[in-house]
Amino acid sequence: MSDLKQVQEYASDPEVAKFMIWGPNSEGETRDFMRRSIDLSKERPRRTYELAMVLKEEDKVIGGSGISIHDPKNKSALLGYVLNRSYWGRGLVTEAAKRLLTLGFDELGLHRVCATCDAENFGSQRVLEKCGMRKEGHFKEDMLIKGRWRDSFLYAILEDEWRGLDRS
Repeated sequence: MSDLKQVQEYASDPEVAKFMIWGPNSEGETRDFMRRSIDLSKERPRRTYELAMVLKEEDKVIGGSGISIHDPKNKSALLGYVLNRSYWGRGLVTEAAKRLLTLGFDELGLHRVCATCDAENFGSQRVLEKCGMRKEGHFKEDMLIKGRWRDSFLYAILEDEWRGLDRS
């Protein structure tokens, strides 16, 4: 909870929340999210990993990324991320997403990881493609976000596809 101010910095930013189903957040909403994330980290077996993205040089929380096992039987999980816009365009989200995919496939034994993004969020689409994920679907007006119907894209990657990638 000591990171609340740094998390609130990006969670309250309308540009950061533009394509998200949440936000911009009040301080109370951010606090509630952080409490839920902490509580979920204590569940056993653990199914949700909401992790802070910390910029080492500044010792600052600049975003968050997570992987959540939504179907344990089929070893399938969802991937997500958010980043303070002061740090956009540096490849940090791609790095975090690749590390989460490594966690998912190497440590959690997942078979499939998927992610969704707003069809207008070109930055997120590029991140998912850089991670080797492929677009599997286009859902027309499937989300009512901030009073407007939005399209979503579904991206996914299988364990064997991940293992076959050149990740150097």
